[in-house]
Amino acid sequence: MTLTSRHLLLAGPACAAFVEDSKAQLDLTNFYFNRDFRDPGAAQSKADEWAQGFALKIESGYTEGPVGVGLDVLGLLGVKLDSSPDRTGTGILKSDREAPFRAQDEYGELGLTGKLRVSRTTVHGGTLQPLLPVLMRNYSRLLPQTFRGAWLNSREWDGLTLDAGWLGAVNQRNSSDYEDMTVFNGGARNIELGQAASDRFLFGGGSYQWTPALTTSYYAAELQDLYREHNLRLLHVLPLGEQQSLKTDLRYLRSTDAGNSNIDAHTFAAILSYRLRHHTFSASYQQLDGDTGYAYIAGSDNFLPHLSQVQDFGNEDERSWQLRYDYDFAGLGLPGLSFMTRYTKGSNIQLQNDNGNEWERNTDIAYVAQDGPFKGLGIKLRNATVRSDFGSDIDENRLILSYSLQLR
Repeated sequence: MTLTSRHLLLAGPACAAFVEDSKAQLDLTNFYFNRDFRDPGAAQSKADEWAQGFALKIESGYTEGPVGVGLDVLGLLGVKLDSSPDRTGTGILKSDREAPFRAQDEYGELGLTGKLRVSRTTVHGGTLQPLLPVLMRNYSRLLPQTFRGAWLNSREWDGLTLDAGWLGAVNQRNSSDYEDMTVFNGGARNIELGQAASDRFLFGGGSYQWTPALTTSYYAAELQDLYREHNLRLLHVLPLGEQQSLKTDLRYLRSTDAGNSNIDAHTFAAILSYRLRHHTFSASYQQLDGDTGYAYIAGSDNFLPHLSQVQDFGNEDERSWQLRYDYDFAGLGLPGLSFMTRYTKGSNIQLQNDNGNEWERNTDIAYVAQDGPFKGLGIKLRNATVRSDFGSDIDENRLILSYSLQLR
């Protein structure tokens, strides 16, 4: 037996789990987006586009042994179905470099992620889609936003989750190019930046589940030279009887300058949610204080509880409240059908010579087939109405058809 063949025999059992534990899934998304800016005299009065998205996700298992090795693959493709230069800018298609007011016919990305596992600790390096309090990748359009970097996650102790890592570049949800990370500065955030972008985002922190009902978390992050964030959360669920509970969610976010900006914001938020069988009633309050609004990486989602379909109510000194109602139609014998509506009102926004106000109303209706030949087929209709005395008024509708095909 040669050395090569002996190694192959030894590697066979060690690599078996790499293949046997692998998963593959193809997500299909058909997305129609229509946003009316309520201004017929504007240079562009609406954004209206239609596209088809494909997301192939392949996740390997880990090789056997004290250090397991694996590899994940992410293939993304967006295809234009309908668009024109006078109604681009929906975020579901990529703009043409040579003609920025025209959408490209297609765009995509191939991402690779290497991974290691030791005990209950994993390290991922390459293409990442973080969902952490200090950074949440955005998947509110056709394709997800992705990052490049390294991420360590440890669950060595029951109830305790630890995270640490760094990111060096971002690929936005309507792009196929990686670039440096910038700070979102829309609305009335009044953020001043001494440099446009940064190529290093550091993060670390964790959460601990003290009891089945109580969880706390702390995370810290820095977008080098631009801002730092400290993020605290307390989450408690109080059972009140059969199919009843009261959830309390308290959050405090502190954003500060990291050397080359004026960022300074305190954010406090409280959310109370009462669940009664298939009904959920929620009320929340969010308050910002300081010299600027809340800072986060442009294009990503954030941890503000009033992040809605269009606005996040994170402007300088803004006070906002929200009322929300959710219903699961399984209570009426229609599993897979759900409904959500909410109203958010913001005030006391610091403008140049006055205080601003805004509000947003959202309604979502969604259905996912639970069985039969169309099992897994989903349809969602999202509607938003935004009114502001310092920004654009918006009426928006999104129609999303989705289907996940399990390949392995």
